[in-house]
Amino acid sequence: MFPQKEPISWNIDQVGYADLDGKAGFKMAIHRVGERWYLYSALLWEPGFVILDITDPYKHRYIKHVPGPADTMTFQIQIADGKMITAMEAIPDFLGGHEGPWEHEGFAIWDLEDPENPRQLGVFKTGGSGTHRNYYDGGQYVYATGLPDGYDGHILQIVDISDPENPTEVSRWWREGQWLAGGEGGVSAGTLLHGGAYVKGDRAYLPYSAGGFVILDISDLKTPKLVSDLPFSPPFEHYIAVHTALPLQNRPLVIVNSEAILENGAGSLGYAGIVDVSDEEKPRLISLFPLPEPPPGAPYMRIPTIARMYSDLMPRSVPI
Repeated sequence: MFPQKEPISWNIDQVGYADLDGKAGFKMAIHRVGERWYLYSALLWEPGFVILDITDPYKHRYIKHVPGPADTMTFQIQIADGKMITAMEAIPDFLGGHEGPWEHEGFAIWDLEDPENPRQLGVFKTGGSGTHRNYYDGGQYVYATGLPDGYDGHILQIVDISDPENPTEVSRWWREGQWLAGGEGGVSAGTLLHGGAYVKGDRAYLPYSAGGFVILDISDLKTPKLVSDLPFSPPFEHYIAVHTALPLQNRPLVIVNSEAILENGAGSLGYAGIVDVSDEEKPRLISLFPLPEPPPGAPYMRIPTIARMYSDLMPRSVPI
């Protein structure tokens, strides 16, 4: 039998542990400066982030906690080209937040020339309740998952940060129905950009939750255009049916997954799968990853029988 708190792993060895000074870590990013490696971890239950020197992973060095603005979620961090992007999102009512307007929202831009003392360069504001997950891989543009005022759910906002003290929005894209202020009628629950765009060449891959998997043509950043979409709900989890869409670099495949939402201790079947985008106007789900099987005696619940039966009926793979 496994003790309740003992981790279970296969072919993986833990080499270190950081308690983050008693804080709960969340999203992370690693930054290399010369021969040193730094880990920046956002925090779950309080705003801000912590910095660690992990050059020696067996014996890390805790550097500091950088506080964030009060009453704000700062879950997300991206680092590239010596810059760091940290999201700021209003705390929702059900987590103890308050009605707007919100002073601290959008995302902050940081300079990491001194990796142990980040310097904030500027802030982009959505004009609403902030950003959730954003995409930045260096260069001039941030692809923000924003919630500007007047929209039903998060949308894509493309932001130019070439002047980081004065970031400017280049364009935005949303699913039909989201622009309430423009007279659109709203969308079904959960139709919102959630996991953030992932950019590959002149395409942006969007995980649009209940709105499915979306491919955008961004060859003209001022006018993003829909190439195609692929619904996932039904049959999968409705609210966050597509949480992440991660394209592989050398093959026309995109890894997708859901996020389970529990209701009264139970939730819809989650999944992770692969979408073939070789014909990008007709993307298709070609396989599902197998459901995890805890070892006998492990203190984890097994997948309910009905969910397992459903999964077993789904195709495992189709040659491409």
